[in-house]
Amino acid sequence: MAEAERIIGMPENPDVDGTDEGGSTAADAAVNAGRGKRKILALLSVAVVAYLLDLGSKMLVVAKLEHQPPIDIIGDWLQFRAIRNPGAAFGIGEAFTVIFTIIATGVIVVIFRIARKLYSLPWAIALGLLLGGALGNLTDRIFRAPGVFEGAVVDFIAPKNSAVFNLADSAIVCGGILIVILSFKGLDPDGTVHKD
Repeated sequence: MAEAERIIGMPENPDVDGTDEGGSTAADAAVNAGRGKRKILALLSVAVVAYLLDLGSKMLVVAKLEHQPPIDIIGDWLQFRAIRNPGAAFGIGEAFTVIFTIIATGVIVVIFRIARKLYSLPWAIALGLLLGGALGNLTDRIFRAPGVFEGAVVDFIAPKNSAVFNLADSAIVCGGILIVILSFKGLDPDGTVHKD
Protein backbone atom coordinates (compact mmCIF):
# COMPACT_ATOMS: atom_id res chain seq x y z
CA MET A 1 0.00 0.00 0.00
CA ALA A 2 2.79 2.42 0.88
CA GLU A 3 4.41 1.79 -2.51
CA ALA A 4 1.16 2.59 -4.33
CA GLU A 5 0.70 5.79 -2.34
CA ARG A 6 4.26 6.81 -3.13
CA ILE A 7 3.72 6.23 -6.85
CA ILE A 8 0.46 8.17 -7.07
CA GLY A 9 1.69 10.86 -4.71
CA MET A 10 -0.52 10.21 -1.71
CA PRO A 11 1.25 10.55 1.62
CA GLU A 12 1.51 7.58 3.92
CA ASN A 13 1.16 9.83 6.94
CA PRO A 14 -1.45 12.57 6.39
CA ASP A 15 0.24 14.81 8.94
CA VAL A 16 3.51 14.80 7.00
CA ASP A 17 2.33 15.75 3.53
CA GLY A 18 4.25 18.96 2.90
CA THR A 19 1.34 21.26 3.66
CA ASP A 20 1.17 23.91 6.29
CA GLU A 21 -1.77 24.38 8.64
CA GLY A 22 -3.63 26.38 6.00
CA GLY A 23 -3.33 23.57 3.45
CA SER A 24 -0.71 25.28 1.28
CA THR A 25 2.20 23.26 -0.03
CA ALA A 26 5.72 24.46 -0.56
CA ALA A 27 4.99 24.38 -4.30
CA ASP A 28 1.97 26.67 -3.77
CA ALA A 29 4.15 29.04 -1.79
CA ALA A 30 6.74 29.07 -4.57
CA VAL A 31 4.08 29.82 -7.19
CA ASN A 32 2.59 32.60 -5.06
CA ALA A 33 6.02 34.05 -4.36
CA GLY A 34 6.67 34.18 -8.11
CA ARG A 35 3.33 35.85 -8.74
CA GLY A 36 4.02 38.33 -5.96
CA LYS A 37 7.41 39.24 -7.31
CA ARG A 38 5.94 39.93 -10.73
CA LYS A 39 3.34 42.24 -9.18
CA ILE A 40 5.93 43.98 -7.03
CA LEU A 41 8.01 44.51 -10.15
CA ALA A 42 4.95 46.02 -11.84
CA LEU A 43 4.37 48.30 -8.84
CA LEU A 44 7.98 49.45 -8.85
CA SER A 45 8.01 49.92 -12.63
CA VAL A 46 4.91 52.11 -12.56
CA ALA A 47 6.30 54.04 -9.60
CA VAL A 48 9.63 54.67 -11.34
CA VAL A 49 7.95 55.84 -14.55
CA ALA A 50 5.57 58.15 -12.64
CA TYR A 51 8.43 59.49 -10.52
CA LEU A 52 10.77 60.11 -13.45
CA LEU A 53 8.07 61.80 -15.53
CA ASP A 54 7.24 64.05 -12.59
CA LEU A 55 10.87 64.81 -11.79
CA GLY A 56 11.76 65.49 -15.42
CA SER A 57 8.76 67.73 -15.97
CA LYS A 58 9.53 69.74 -12.84
CA MET A 59 13.16 70.16 -13.83
CA LEU A 60 12.06 71.40 -17.24
CA VAL A 61 9.50 73.76 -15.73
CA VAL A 62 12.01 75.23 -13.28
CA ALA A 63 14.61 75.66 -16.02
CA LYS A 64 12.36 77.05 -18.76
CA LEU A 65 9.10 78.30 -17.31
CA GLU A 66 9.77 79.71 -13.86
CA HIS A 67 9.69 83.53 -13.82
CA GLN A 68 8.20 83.48 -17.32
CA PRO A 69 4.66 84.26 -18.47
CA PRO A 70 2.28 81.27 -18.67
CA ILE A 71 2.20 79.23 -21.85
CA ASP A 72 -1.25 78.69 -23.35
CA ILE A 73 -1.72 75.04 -24.27
CA ILE A 74 -5.43 75.09 -25.15
CA GLY A 75 -6.30 78.76 -25.30
CA ASP A 76 -6.79 80.01 -21.78
CA TRP A 77 -8.49 76.72 -20.83
CA LEU A 78 -5.18 75.02 -20.10
CA GLN A 79 -1.89 76.71 -19.36
CA PHE A 80 1.54 75.77 -18.13
CA ARG A 81 2.33 78.18 -15.30
CA ALA A 82 5.12 77.58 -12.80
CA ILE A 83 4.24 78.10 -9.16
CA ARG A 84 5.72 76.91 -5.87
CA ASN A 85 3.14 75.35 -3.58
CA PRO A 86 4.15 74.96 0.07
CA GLY A 87 0.77 73.48 0.97
CA ALA A 88 -1.26 70.50 -0.12
CA ALA A 89 -3.72 70.26 -2.97
CA PHE A 90 -5.33 73.58 -3.85
CA GLY A 91 -2.74 75.40 -1.73
CA ILE A 92 -4.42 74.34 1.51
CA GLY A 93 -2.30 74.16 4.66
CA GLU A 94 0.73 76.19 3.70
CA ALA A 95 1.86 76.23 7.33
CA PHE A 96 1.84 72.42 7.54
CA THR A 97 4.56 71.50 5.05
CA VAL A 98 6.39 69.32 7.58
CA ILE A 99 3.13 67.49 8.37
CA PHE A 100 2.57 66.79 4.66
CA THR A 101 6.11 65.44 4.46
CA ILE A 102 5.39 63.06 7.33
CA ILE A 103 2.09 61.99 5.76
CA ALA A 104 3.77 61.30 2.41
CA THR A 105 6.42 59.23 4.17
CA GLY A 106 3.69 57.29 5.97
CA VAL A 107 1.89 56.61 2.70
CA ILE A 108 5.11 55.24 1.20
CA VAL A 109 5.63 52.94 4.20
CA VAL A 110 2.04 51.66 3.95
CA ILE A 111 2.47 50.96 0.23
CA PHE A 112 5.58 48.89 0.91
CA ARG A 113 3.76 46.97 3.63
CA ILE A 114 0.86 46.20 1.29
CA ALA A 115 3.31 45.22 -1.45
CA ARG A 116 4.48 42.23 0.58
CA LYS A 117 1.16 40.50 -0.14
CA LEU A 118 0.51 41.95 -3.59
CA TYR A 119 -0.82 39.50 -6.17
CA SER A 120 -3.15 41.79 -8.14
CA LEU A 121 -1.84 43.62 -11.20
CA PRO A 122 -4.49 46.39 -11.04
CA TRP A 123 -3.56 47.01 -7.41
CA ALA A 124 0.12 47.03 -8.37
CA ILE A 125 -0.59 49.73 -10.95
CA ALA A 126 -2.67 51.78 -8.51
CA LEU A 127 -0.11 51.52 -5.73
CA GLY A 128 2.69 52.26 -8.19
CA LEU A 129 0.95 55.47 -9.22
CA LEU A 130 0.51 56.45 -5.57
CA LEU A 131 4.11 55.61 -4.76
CA GLY A 132 5.54 57.48 -7.74
CA GLY A 133 3.40 60.53 -7.03
CA ALA A 134 4.16 60.53 -3.32
CA LEU A 135 7.89 60.20 -4.00
CA GLY A 136 7.73 63.00 -6.57
CA ASN A 137 6.16 65.49 -4.20
CA LEU A 138 8.24 64.24 -1.27
CA THR A 139 11.39 64.91 -3.29
CA ASP A 140 10.27 68.52 -3.69
CA ARG A 141 9.48 68.85 0.00
CA ILE A 142 12.90 67.52 0.98
CA PHE A 143 15.17 69.17 -1.58
CA ARG A 144 13.53 72.41 -2.72
CA ALA A 145 13.63 75.82 -1.07
CA PRO A 146 13.04 77.10 1.54
CA GLY A 147 14.60 74.11 3.31
CA VAL A 148 14.65 70.42 4.13
CA PHE A 149 11.14 69.06 4.83
CA GLU A 150 9.73 72.52 4.15
CA GLY A 151 10.24 72.68 0.40
CA ALA A 152 7.55 74.00 -1.89
CA VAL A 153 6.24 71.62 -4.54
CA VAL A 154 6.57 72.75 -8.16
CA ASP A 155 3.13 72.88 -9.80
CA PHE A 156 2.59 73.89 -13.40
CA ILE A 157 -0.52 72.37 -15.01
CA ALA A 158 -3.14 75.10 -14.77
CA PRO A 159 -6.65 74.37 -16.05
CA LYS A 160 -8.95 77.38 -16.19
CA ASN A 161 -10.77 78.04 -12.90
CA SER A 162 -9.00 75.18 -11.17
CA ALA A 163 -6.03 74.49 -8.95
CA VAL A 164 -2.56 74.26 -10.42
CA PHE A 165 -1.05 70.79 -10.11
CA ASN A 166 1.77 68.58 -11.37
CA LEU A 167 2.26 65.06 -12.72
CA ALA A 168 2.81 63.64 -9.22
CA ASP A 169 -0.59 64.98 -8.18
CA SER A 170 -2.10 63.41 -11.30
CA ALA A 171 -0.52 60.05 -10.50
CA ILE A 172 -1.81 60.20 -6.92
CA VAL A 173 -5.34 61.06 -8.05
CA CYS A 174 -5.37 58.37 -10.75
CA GLY A 175 -4.02 55.79 -8.30
CA GLY A 176 -6.63 56.80 -5.73
CA ILE A 177 -9.47 56.56 -8.24
CA LEU A 178 -8.25 53.14 -9.35
CA ILE A 179 -8.13 51.96 -5.72
CA VAL A 180 -11.72 53.11 -5.18
CA ILE A 181 -12.83 51.27 -8.34
CA LEU A 182 -10.98 48.11 -7.31
CA SER A 183 -12.49 48.29 -3.84
CA PHE A 184 -16.01 48.66 -5.26
CA LYS A 185 -15.36 45.68 -7.52
CA GLY A 186 -14.30 43.67 -4.47
CA LEU A 187 -10.72 43.06 -5.57
CA ASP A 188 -8.16 42.99 -2.78
CA PRO A 189 -4.42 43.59 -3.20
CA ASP A 190 -3.80 39.89 -2.57
CA GLY A 191 -5.95 39.01 -5.58
CA THR A 192 -8.96 37.88 -3.55
CA VAL A 193 -12.30 38.82 -5.10
CA HIS A 194 -15.28 39.49 -2.85
CA LYS A 195 -18.74 39.30 -4.38
CA ASP A 196 -20.98 40.94 -1.82
